Amino acid sequence: MADLDALRTRFARTLQAARGTGATGPDPTPYADDLLARWQEPQRRYHTLAHLTAVLDHVDVLEKYAADPDVVRLAAWFHDAVYLPERSENEERSARIAERALPEAGLPEAKTVEVARLVRLTVTHDPGEDDRDGQVLCDADLAVLAAPPSAYAAYTAAVREEYHFVPNDDFRTGRSEILRRLLGLPRLFRTPYGAAEWEATARYNLAAELEMLSS
Repeated sequence: MADLDALRTRFARTLQAARGTGATGPDPTPYADDLLARWQEPQRRYHTLAHLTAVLDHVDVLEKYAADPDVVRLAAWFHDAVYLPERSENEERSARIAERALPEAGLPEAKTVEVARLVRLTVTHDPGEDDRDGQVLCDADLAVLAAPPSAYAAYTAAVREEYHFVPNDDFRTGRSEILRRLLGLPRLFRTPYGAAEWEATARYNLAAELEMLSS
């Protein structure tokens, strides 16, 4: 079980840091609670509080590469705030929630715009060469691809559960297309740490899953 109090504290600390030294704003708890409720919705099997926590932890590992690590952390909080497996506009709706909530919570406009941009970037996970914050968020979100075998198997099983309404043949076809697209990218990870520590393992996992789906 996730430690909700620890996550509330983590959100409050990040929001205050992003607001800036000496800045004030409303109590962050209601904003944290709204996000925590969203991340615990019953349709989620992979995109849960465990995924949120993992992405935040990976941002912590990669923070030295970010231009504004706290903005990246806020984007991590919002990047799957809306998650309905049968819908295709989850990232856009998540970005719009950030655009509504963060100014009210006291975040400066420029940082709110950047959080929303980063959330929308998770549609493609294709940050530019000079997009340091985008590289950190995308690498943190994709780090699960480099998980050890048992954890990677649990990830793929949870994804399948989220798409339980898709027939097996259709799921196998769709998932295989995603895996081939990922394997066709010149790089899965853009930060130096991600490239060195995660790239090879992630490619092995993806190739093994694709082979299993094809057999």
